[in-house]
Amino acid sequence: MYHTLEDVQKEFGPRIAKEALYMGAIKLSPNDPFLWASGYRMPIYNDNRRLLADAKARALIAEGLAAIAEALEIPFDSIAGTATAGIPHATTLADKLEKPLCYVRAWGKDHGLKNLIEGLGSDGSFHGQRVLLIEDLISTGGSSVKAVQSIRQADGLVAYCLAIFTYGLEASVQSFAALEPQCRPIALLDYDTMVATALATGYVDGNGAELLNQWRRNPFRWGTDNGFPPSIREEK
Repeated sequence: MYHTLEDVQKEFGPRIAKEALYMGAIKLSPNDPFLWASGYRMPIYNDNRRLLADAKARALIAEGLAAIAEALEIPFDSIAGTATAGIPHATTLADKLEKPLCYVRAWGKDHGLKNLIEGLGSDGSFHGQRVLLIEDLISTGGSSVKAVQSIRQADGLVAYCLAIFTYGLEASVQSFAALEPQCRPIALLDYDTMVATALATGYVDGNGAELLNQWRRNPFRWGTDNGFPPSIREEK
């Protein structure tokens, strides 16, 4: 049993980072950055869906999420996953803990019952149940916050959003801070641990680690400051 959140993150963060870097769920290229859909050049690309390919990686994530809930003594009646990337990890966790499961769409269906949340009863309500929200990645926090709001609109109580990985961007801090009542975002793996693991395993060198740390401090100026301006085509 892990007594504190810090104990859980110290145990699971580096292990998940190693798996993610090995499987390509997290890719780092500070000297030849990726072009994101926004048009900005970024030194990191995250695709946690790659972790689904390995049963041990999925089990590790579920074990870590369960350990967070236990360490913090989070009370919850059911588990919700964000569509689509949070669904498989919410499912694995719900099976492990034998809890009801649902998932939250980014937007309601345009046909049939037009459900926004799948897995509820015929009236589409949580009836005051406490819901643990599972996300794969917290970036700016926008999609996670929208899922929280959707659960609350369906009469669900959600005070925690657990994720595999977070960039730790100020935008996500502000997004969650704007929620009332508060919903606390917690990730098994944070950005600093990811960079430290990448450096320790030789995935990046010291210069690469420094470039990655600079990016987190100012991600949307990082490319321009390092000679990688935004794509003109994407900006139009």
